Amino acid sequence: MASDAKSAAAFRTIGEVAQATGLAPHILRYWESRFPQLRPVTRAGNRRYYRPEDVALVERIDQLLNREGYTIKGVQQLLARDPAVPAPAPAPVSAAATPTLVAIRDLLARAITDD
Repeated sequence: MASDAKSAAAFRTIGEVAQATGLAPHILRYWESRFPQLRPVTRAGNRRYYRPEDVALVERIDQLLNREGYTIKGVQQLLARDPAVPAPAPAPVSAAATPTLVAIRDLLARAITDD
C-alpha cells in the first residue's frame, strides 16, 4: 500500500486513515462535524488530507469512544478542556521509585500484620 512507503510526517487520505485505524470513512467525516479540533486539510474537490496530528487525534477519539466508553459529549468536553493533552499512558516505574514502593509495601504489610 502507498501509505506504508510514506514518511511519518506525510499527509494521509481519508482512506488511508480509515484503513490504519479500522474506522469507516463515514465515521471520520461524522467526527469532523462533532469535534471542531479535527480539521484535516481540504484540497480541490473537497479531498481530505490528514496531518500526523489529525491522525493522532482520530486515534485518541477512537480510544475514548470505543474502548474507554466515553460518550461523544464526554469526549467533546475532554477535548474542549485541553486538546493538547495526549491520551493517558501508563507511567513507567523507574529504578529510583522502586525503593520507595518497596518501603510503602513493607509498611502496609506491617500495618496489616499488627492489626
